[in-house]
Amino acid sequence: MPSRSLGPVLELHDAPLAPLTTFRLGGPATRLITATTDAEVITAVQEADDSGVPLLLIGGGSNLIIGDKGFDGTALRIATTGFALDGTRLEVAAGEVWTDAVARTVEAGLAGIECLSGIPGSAGATPIQNVGAYGQEVSSTISEVVAYDRRERTTVTLTNEECAFSYRASRFKADPERYVVLRVRFELEDAQGLSAPLRYAETARVLGVEAGERVPLTAARETVLKLRAGKGMVLDPEDHDTWSAGSFFTNPILTDEEFAAFHARVKERLGEEAQPPAFAAGPGRVKTSAAWLIDKAGFTKGYGSGPARISTKHTLALTNRGEATTEDLLALAREVVAGVRDAFGITLVNEPVTVGVSL
Repeated sequence: MPSRSLGPVLELHDAPLAPLTTFRLGGPATRLITATTDAEVITAVQEADDSGVPLLLIGGGSNLIIGDKGFDGTALRIATTGFALDGTRLEVAAGEVWTDAVARTVEAGLAGIECLSGIPGSAGATPIQNVGAYGQEVSSTISEVVAYDRRERTTVTLTNEECAFSYRASRFKADPERYVVLRVRFELEDAQGLSAPLRYAETARVLGVEAGERVPLTAARETVLKLRAGKGMVLDPEDHDTWSAGSFFTNPILTDEEFAAFHARVKERLGEEAQPPAFAAGPGRVKTSAAWLIDKAGFTKGYGSGPARISTKHTLALTNRGEATTEDLLALAREVVAGVRDAFGITLVNEPVTVGVSL
């Protein structure tokens, strides 16, 4: 793995990518560049675009599945830093560790992203997926995203509306070859040390309050971290349940007609009294639970006998038990997708981005 230094930029050849992902899976990249400033990021992207070399962007690697053959091109690891608070306004660099940034906002007494504590990955990935958990989504607090536009070859600032956020989606995810997120700006709330109103029933229950109430910021963060850890959703090198991408599948959103057909299949399979989870997702649309579907289709915690298995703590996480390959992981994912489709007529969609492979 020869390397050379390009000023402050480190360049490696035939570089392992598995250590840069939370799955710890995947083959090497032909070339790996680590950029620590926005200018270095833009220069590396322009160089790849000018030469026609395929480009793979890597942040925290928490939402990435790389094929066993690796990536034939340039992998750009975004390791930029920067965290600036001005009153309730926050600007954070794309390469900052997300959960650390959240902790700093809680320490500053600002509410709005405290329930997103413990989510692995980098800050720059949060607008791409419209990251959300425990009743909060970043789209509720993001004011602007600064990005490099590869098509126009210029840096742009996009408003919240221009980001076109929706459930686990955005303008950036819809057009992944166009934008490189550089900085994310948030408008938080000074609630005198209190959290935003709690929107997630489990969090409120554990804290002993009603949904919609506020609690001390630190209590909200600590509770979410404990809940996530109990589901294997906080990174721990010694715990193979965290060698994952967290939630592997998105929660299906169905039309009212599709949900009615699904409900009928649930009754047929599980009995007349069975009630699948249902949450309003906009006019004429219903969101149900991927974890519930997986469990009721027979894929329980710890399912599997090979090196890739369902987490022992949460059915929505597929994990590398230490010796898995990417193909082992995908074989398990395909088995789960087929089983849920056969049982309930719903096709699950993977949340992690795949590189060189697909379900």
